[in-house]
Amino acid sequence: MTYKDPEHVIQTARSLLFVPGDNPARFDKAVDSGADLVVIDFEDAVAGDRKDSARASAVEWLSRGGRACVRVNDPSGPLGATDLDALAGVPGLIALMLPKADSPDTAAAVAERAGVPVIALIESATGMVRVHDIAAAPGVARLAFGHLDYSLDLGAEPGWDVLLNARSSLVLASRAAALPGPVDGVTTALDDAAALDGDLRRAKEIGFTAKLLVHPRQVPVTHAAFRPDEEAVRWAHRVVESVTGTHAARVDGQMVDAPVLARARAILRNAG
Repeated sequence: MTYKDPEHVIQTARSLLFVPGDNPARFDKAVDSGADLVVIDFEDAVAGDRKDSARASAVEWLSRGGRACVRVNDPSGPLGATDLDALAGVPGLIALMLPKADSPDTAAAVAERAGVPVIALIESATGMVRVHDIAAAPGVARLAFGHLDYSLDLGAEPGWDVLLNARSSLVLASRAAALPGPVDGVTTALDDAAALDGDLRRAKEIGFTAKLLVHPRQVPVTHAAFRPDEEAVRWAHRVVESVTGTHAARVDGQMVDAPVLARARAILRNAG
């Protein structure tokens, strides 16, 4: 995996695949999965007595040609501070994922200290209340939703109906800050294809453009879900081809105005 323009990769990634930092044998396998962005995890996936090992393994891999994002521990605590010190200047680091993001000042400070863009993971009520400020903070390249921790913080069930408003808030904040569509949370049901398909369909419908993944087998399904279907692509081609000069156009019985044209062009870009 080659990241010629790391910020472009962060903003266009559809699949962000977690790999535990204390399992370096899986780093290259994660890359080989075809995920758009590998996220080496120092936080939830690593037990307390394995943090030092995870940090050392990731730094070693990133220093000899590996390229990845890293989810650090909470930077307000000693573990997160140590993570940031260890990652400073490491050539393979292309982004940091900031857990429990609830302060725009913290997000901006982490981005400046690390020298790489930040993916802000919204996982608390405080983070959600301040999500517009976090999205607009210097160095924040994208928002992601940690729906399991968020629902735990609220004492709510992590179902789609319950969290619809929260997800819509991330989409709105991303758009207002001129960020790409946000990244939806994980689907933990590894052997339930219907659950993954349903989560992807709902996420796409409300404006998410990527997903956090926990297993390589989720990568191709995710890419297919976020790819426009053939009928949408054909429609987009008809719309774009209908526009000539300043004359209004009509496609499939509907007027083509600027928003319709912009949507058609976005579909063709996403189709690749």
